[in-house]
Amino acid sequence: MSSVHYIRHAGGVSTLHYHVVWCPKYRRKVLHGEIADRLKALLHEKADALGVTIEGLEVMPDHVHLLVSASPTEAPHHLANPFKGYTSRVLREEFPGLKQRLPSLWSRSSSVGSGGHVSAEIIQKYIEQQKRS
Repeated sequence: MSSVHYIRHAGGVSTLHYHVVWCPKYRRKVLHGEIADRLKALLHEKADALGVTIEGLEVMPDHVHLLVSASPTEAPHHLANPFKGYTSRVLREEFPGLKQRLPSLWSRSSSVGSGGHVSAEIIQKYIEQQKRS
């Protein structure tokens, strides 16, 4: 992660990062070459439309890792669906071979983890130091 990205909103400032991972249906290794390149571009387009910032992105042949910073009003478990729906529709239109190989591009499941620019240990030390002040 490069620099800390703060999001300003009514009532405060936040920096929340979500690591989202999902796979093609049947974990097929279809994300390579032009498809992977186009997928990356589409993910950036959708991030702009959603108002989230992509902090990290890696497309592997059989899965996608996406690190985004988002507003605290964004439900973490809802982050993957807009990315998956948009990219599936466009990629299957542009690459008909995907339609032939897979009934749907993405599996129904995804994984979302949260992270920040400091560890829980650092926060705990900070809180303990506040007691002494």
